[in-house]
Amino acid sequence: MDKKITSKSTQHLLWVDLEMTSLDPTKDRILEVAAVITDWDFNEIAMFDSGVGHDIKEITPLIDANPFFVKMKENKRALLELSSQSPPEKVVERLLVDFVRTHCDTHYPVLLAGNSIHIDRQFIRAYWPMLDQLLHYRMLDVTSWKLVFESKYGQKFQKSESHRALDDIRESIMELKGYLEHIKINS
Repeated sequence: MDKKITSKSTQHLLWVDLEMTSLDPTKDRILEVAAVITDWDFNEIAMFDSGVGHDIKEITPLIDANPFFVKMKENKRALLELSSQSPPEKVVERLLVDFVRTHCDTHYPVLLAGNSIHIDRQFIRAYWPMLDQLLHYRMLDVTSWKLVFESKYGQKFQKSESHRALDDIRESIMELKGYLEHIKINS
């Protein structure tokens, strides 16, 4: 498959956010996934949201080892409960791939977008190879914009920091829209 970005491959953006037990894809696991497909005006076209089922005895020690969940106890409880009631990982991957194929032209690589999306991409590569094969090697990382606007212009986007997948995606979309409002294009 040609990995060149074309107008066809960039008609839509695939925004993804994963909630994981921590940040090491060699040992940590995905607990929740959300995906939103938008056009380049950031209009939402479709949405996918699912927990990822795991054996609670397997993931509880991983969550307990993450200092983030010490201060975010409610997230820990909610994600453990969600995982215990969710489809297994391979089923979630298949559903997500079907979602992408339904709403994106997968004859071309799909452009992945999000905040610190390289971390999510590492987990996708480790656990969801069918999804990874649909994705372009380039990604739209809102964090890069954040660094420029905070460091160069002193502007900080205030987030609610819910650390739930769908909320985080929608905040990332709003954040990028906010940064782009500051750019003037000379025509």
